[in-house]
Amino acid sequence: MRIHRGIAATALWLLASSSIAEDWPQFRGASRDNISSETGLLRSWPAEGPRELWRLQVGQGYSAAAIVDGVVYFNDYDESNAEWQVRAVSLADGSEVWTFRESRRIRPNHGITRTVPAVDGERVFALDPKTVLHALDAATGEELWRKNLVQEYGTKIPPWYNGQCPLLDGDRLIIAPGGAALVVALATSSGEEIWRTPNPEAWPMSHASLMPATLAGTKQYLYNNLFGTLAVAAADGRLLWHFPFKFNVAVAPSPLPLEGDRVFLTAGYDAGGAILQVTRSGGAHDVQQAVAVTPDIWNSEIHTPILHDGHLFGVGRHKRGLFSCLTSEGEVVWTSEGQASFEQGSYLLADGMFFVLEGKTGMLRLVEARTDKYVELARAQILGGHDVWGPMALSDGKLVLRDMQQMVCLDVRGGG
Repeated sequence: MRIHRGIAATALWLLASSSIAEDWPQFRGASRDNISSETGLLRSWPAEGPRELWRLQVGQGYSAAAIVDGVVYFNDYDESNAEWQVRAVSLADGSEVWTFRESRRIRPNHGITRTVPAVDGERVFALDPKTVLHALDAATGEELWRKNLVQEYGTKIPPWYNGQCPLLDGDRLIIAPGGAALVVALATSSGEEIWRTPNPEAWPMSHASLMPATLAGTKQYLYNNLFGTLAVAAADGRLLWHFPFKFNVAVAPSPLPLEGDRVFLTAGYDAGGAILQVTRSGGAHDVQQAVAVTPDIWNSEIHTPILHDGHLFGVGRHKRGLFSCLTSEGEVVWTSEGQASFEQGSYLLADGMFFVLEGKTGMLRLVEARTDKYVELARAQILGGHDVWGPMALSDGKLVLRDMQQMVCLDVRGGG
């Protein structure tokens, strides 16, 4: 939730507001589920779409926003000056708060930037395309500490650069560097290593991001790499279980925890997916495949589905970019076939509605979160160009989204 400065300001805000405002402090939001608890959002738009609050030019890529206390934080790259950046701008009007700059020559490789920073209110944690982790002061942009994962862990930079977004969990930052350590927990205050998971097989870093979960009574972090899906104990980094799965070429979606101590995994390049069942006997965890979700049924190449009302929602790669609803057993209930195709666009759930971007056109559609059929409430042409794949973020009724050249903020509550 947003941390407001001063008790008086908080009281006045609560009196003036009839809806919930929350921060979006990291990839997929505070709970990593890509769901916002904000309410009072518009259920219809004029033809031109929700009111645009601001629009910025950004370097080519997919890096999206984290939003804390009215400030938007995102990674960027200035090709003309060969400069990697972390930028902080006002959520209200897009004006610059600060910009961290570092000379880095990074050539385009299907875009340049890919990841979302994590922000704890005091610090911003940004993992750059070549796997250098920067901790910056959230108020000023001053660098507080850094870790070069190639130098410290022998990380191999993934094809198409780093796509992993750091996971913020209380006073710990969790990343999966590969090389000498499969997963590590770092103190947010100093970068000091708290624990590491050994990596005897030297599995490399993937494009997937870590996902928190509690399965079989144990808090753990889930991770997809090219050798399958695994979980490590949140307390000490012990490897709890590993399920070998043949991901092809690359894996970007994160494992998604389901009810009943289950995990949904999916990826592109004809890998398909599966639903895993996790059990525990004594101190040992076991994992078995409960359901096979073959690529001819459904799969996703980039985005992790959203779990809502006992169903999975997402844009299917096999289903020609159709927005789809699946049961928690992996069976397709409905798709947007005949009404809309989204290629590999992103999506977010708030107030009983999905905001879904068309990946080839930049059109934004508002879809009712129903489990029986696809129902579109509104649409508007907001962005353009190709590969409109970057995630969205929502805070205080303001939706922040991007294409390969621009970042836009929309008032999706109205009157703000």
